[in-house]
Amino acid sequence: MREDAQSLDIKDVTANWVNAAVLGFQIEERIKALADLSHTPLFFGRLDYLHTVGGEYAEGAEGDRFYIGRRHVHDANGDPMVIDWRAPVSQPFYRASRKDPLDVALRRRFGYTAGDLTAYEDEHLSDPTEAAQTSRLLQTEIERPRVGPMRDIVATIQPEQDEIVRSDLSGSVCVQGGPGTGKTAVGLHRVAYLLYAHRERLARTGTLVIGPNASFLHYIEQVLPALGELDVRQSTVDALVGGAVDVRGTDEAAAAVIKGDARMAEVLRRALRSHVSMPTEPVVVVRGSRRWRVPAYEVEELVTQLLARDMRYGAAHDALPQRIAHAVLVRMEEAGEAPDDRVQDAVARNPAVKAAVKAVWPLVDPAKLVLRLLSDPEFLAAHAEGLLTEDEQRTILWAKPARSLRSVKWSPADAVLIDEAGDLIARTHSLGHVVLDEAQDLSPMQYRAVGRRCSTGSATVLGDLAQGTTPWATGSWAEALRHLGKSEAVVEELTAGFRVPREVIAYASLLLPAISPGLAEVESVRESPGSLSVRSVRSVGSVGSVGSVRSVGEADDGGGAAGSGAGDLADLDAAVVVACVESLEHEGSTGLIAADARIPALAAALDAAGLAYLSPGEETTAESRLTLVPASLAKGLEYDYVVLDEPAAVVAGEPDERTGLRRLYVALTRAVSGLIVLHAAPVPEALRPV
Repeated sequence: MREDAQSLDIKDVTANWVNAAVLGFQIEERIKALADLSHTPLFFGRLDYLHTVGGEYAEGAEGDRFYIGRRHVHDANGDPMVIDWRAPVSQPFYRASRKDPLDVALRRRFGYTAGDLTAYEDEHLSDPTEAAQTSRLLQTEIERPRVGPMRDIVATIQPEQDEIVRSDLSGSVCVQGGPGTGKTAVGLHRVAYLLYAHRERLARTGTLVIGPNASFLHYIEQVLPALGELDVRQSTVDALVGGAVDVRGTDEAAAAVIKGDARMAEVLRRALRSHVSMPTEPVVVVRGSRRWRVPAYEVEELVTQLLARDMRYGAAHDALPQRIAHAVLVRMEEAGEAPDDRVQDAVARNPAVKAAVKAVWPLVDPAKLVLRLLSDPEFLAAHAEGLLTEDEQRTILWAKPARSLRSVKWSPADAVLIDEAGDLIARTHSLGHVVLDEAQDLSPMQYRAVGRRCSTGSATVLGDLAQGTTPWATGSWAEALRHLGKSEAVVEELTAGFRVPREVIAYASLLLPAISPGLAEVESVRESPGSLSVRSVRSVGSVGSVGSVRSVGEADDGGGAAGSGAGDLADLDAAVVVACVESLEHEGSTGLIAADARIPALAAALDAAGLAYLSPGEETTAESRLTLVPASLAKGLEYDYVVLDEPAAVVAGEPDERTGLRRLYVALTRAVSGLIVLHAAPVPEALRPV
């Protein structure tokens, strides 16, 4: 197939150089999509149907057989050899069961090691004498070591995940899923499926994947290319809205919460509309020897009509000169003239009309509007009346107003406000589909910013309410979807865990009553005895020594020493190094997760021990399988083994205890095979043995 694409001679089929360039680009993209991927087999399953798909065989005749893979593969004659996993005929590979075999006689799974076929496993779904068994190959694939970027789950998609993946483009979906339930993978595979089912439409309208940070996007960036999709844009919310200004500043948590509140949208709308003023003078248009006069009251009526229509500010600004020009044309017709559209356009460009529009409905720069709101107490008070309290207004006002736009140190929350103001002036371009991951951490204003990007399209919203770690984290999906403009979205919940071992997720779930009461606990399908070790480290007076090491359930006095002195921290650093070495003895990746404030000390300890380490998002290499991860960047990442340093410090690093416990919940659930928790200070009360 690659050779066929490479052999195409575009000179014989194109009429000009433009067509040749377009076709040449398309052929290059086709060749890229057909490239072999190392360790990625073309097929992973086989379906043997009882009958012909789309028809019926005579009784006793053999049905169709299909090999299922990541892409469609045909032979030299064009006959299919491998069927794309997204095709309708492939769906029973994920949905068929003994209770409902979907006309499948046999489902075969293939196992691979480093790209080589090493095993296969058959399920005779229509044989009532064969007992149902858990797929060994499925379990092996799920538990395969995590080295490098996130990989696709196309061979292991579960029925409840497949239902979400294949849901229709016309509807938006919100997926609530705890750690390890595969919600991120489901969202990415949904994009791949929609591009397969609606390729022409989405090629015109575009798709976008939004993640929480650049490290996360780097981690997931290979999933869609592995599925043959190369043209899906990825971004963070900050990058999405930050193009208009240079973001160099930060906000205190209290100010960021208010700036992210949905009430700010109305404040901005009021402030923008305040620039409109009613005319006090008539508009007099001179054409040749004639003067045409539109009285002030008539212009006022036109302005009032535009305000009542609640058009976007910029569209109304463009419409007003045409409305005034039309009023002039009416007078021309009454005087016996016969003006046409060209005359109306000429009148709309008349200096008198342009001057009147500039005075009545002036153009507004969105950044300047936000600058004035945040630096002018009187202007803010006038437009926040009844919306923000005086204390809230003081909280978001800049203590030292900027002298000009260039000198402003805009914060991420300011950039979202500017984006909102920009949309009030001119409509934001809408895409066909947007995937929003880790959505629980967005503010209402950020939801609005994302919603503008899919106002005429659909969205896949992914998140876990228990992992909300921002001061403005959403309290419910109903509220979040309302701000997103997708109140009609269907909320699906994934509760089966495939990544985090049962012992680890059960330990982390002890925090749920404190961080998200009522949320269903993830039920892990993975049995992994000994996957959790909680160790209390106490100083014994010698630097670098490891004090008492206790397994989970054995910690006394609230789970550790009364506090963390210099000796305790030195011992803790040494114990962390020992735990990292222990974890690296296993195959796969190791993540050392710690409070952001602890990262420099742990980096120094690793350097002193001669342990090479990476930063989040960097590729695992032969030189290092260890990544040093600040707790603030851990969300969405996964490692085979995790060493978690000082839970109390992770909690203390956040503005409040609940947010800190949520951050800890995230850190505790990054492990795929094993978790070691080390602490010198007491662990949070919820994690202490009863």
